[in-house]
Amino acid sequence: MIDTGDTAWVLISAALVFLMTPGLGFFYGGMVRSKNVLTTIMQSFFIVAMISVEWLILGYTMTFGADVGGFIGSLEKFGLANVGMNVLENGTIPELAFVAFQCMFAVITPALITGAFAERMKFRAFTLFILLWAIFIYNPMAHWVWGGGFLAQLGALDFAGGLVIHILSGVSGLTLCILLGKRRGYGKTAMLPHNLPMTVLGAALLWFGWFGFNAGSALGANALAANAFIASQGAAAAATVSWVLLEWVRSGKPTVLGAASGCIAGLVAITPAAGFVEPMPAIFIGFVGGAVCYGAVAVLKEKMGYDDSLDAFGVHGLGGTWGSIATGLFATTSVNPAGADGLFYGDSHLLMAQVISTIVAYVLAIAGSFVLYKIVNTITPMRADDAEETAGLDIVEHGEHGYTGETFSASPMLSSFLGDAAESSSLSSTMLETPGK
Repeated sequence: MIDTGDTAWVLISAALVFLMTPGLGFFYGGMVRSKNVLTTIMQSFFIVAMISVEWLILGYTMTFGADVGGFIGSLEKFGLANVGMNVLENGTIPELAFVAFQCMFAVITPALITGAFAERMKFRAFTLFILLWAIFIYNPMAHWVWGGGFLAQLGALDFAGGLVIHILSGVSGLTLCILLGKRRGYGKTAMLPHNLPMTVLGAALLWFGWFGFNAGSALGANALAANAFIASQGAAAAATVSWVLLEWVRSGKPTVLGAASGCIAGLVAITPAAGFVEPMPAIFIGFVGGAVCYGAVAVLKEKMGYDDSLDAFGVHGLGGTWGSIATGLFATTSVNPAGADGLFYGDSHLLMAQVISTIVAYVLAIAGSFVLYKIVNTITPMRADDAEETAGLDIVEHGEHGYTGETFSASPMLSSFLGDAAESSSLSSTMLETPGK
């Protein structure tokens, strides 16, 4: 039977997770240069709309339809057919509430990828790639782990998305940023965040929404939700401390950007484990997660030379990897009888399942993103050219400026985007000639 308290909590959690994607837009938007702030925010905002439509029509049935051979869900729930007002199987909430909650997960996952290729992908190619990625990479992986697929049958645990969301998006982001190439001037020109207060606002919205992300995954207002809530808070706080301390020791300055990045790193790390571990191990997972992600951002990226613009791989890919492995170490059935005991609680099977599932997620993300990149790039160029990138994607792709104080002169470079008809267009003339627009 439907429990109204559980239903209310899941719907509220869905709303919290929804807020995370626009919050991610602010988090990423503040870190790019001002000429790309609207493009960055638009990517997150448009994903909310596009992937919601895809999820309701196709994504839900691919993920949670009846299992077909351990690899994909059947089409029995295509367009939400056979869902109606049903109660979720083995649950206490309407299935539609579960559809809504999972929709928000499907939305934010591809949005995380955008941090890796920020400031250099054309919007047309972006929309096509993200749509195909959601259908052919996210939906199958979500089924394998959450929908009764072969990784679930193997015994893998992922409470709220370390495998499905963070590893998949972070590794896909790394693959894309390598394929696209570095931003023009990367390593030679300073590419500093243009609005750190915006980034901190985005981080705060993400931290706030993450309680719905993790605690909502209990699918009820119960003790498991409370455990996930506390585990999330402890891990986020510990990671913030470890990131700032390491940064302080290494560079002599504790930065605001470091604190904002640290809290996200801790939340990523605890996501797969939040409903399986006790609070003290959660703090440890977060503390190590902050250190791992800081090392990836401050050291690994520089040594490897890839241009992961906003550290999607460093935070989400590697943070999710650590969290998935840590689940195999610290999970205990005393927290969640539906889970399993990890290595430190006397059983090595779960750790092996986590390692195998992590490898599967890496392979799918790398191979799938490579194939989709080749397909989309054949249809339409994915990378902005040098002149477009120099002018900024806000004006080139969307015809807008992020801030009214910015002005652009009618230079030959900018005219090359607007074409010969630019001077006769009132909109283009306004953008080119009117100060403050």
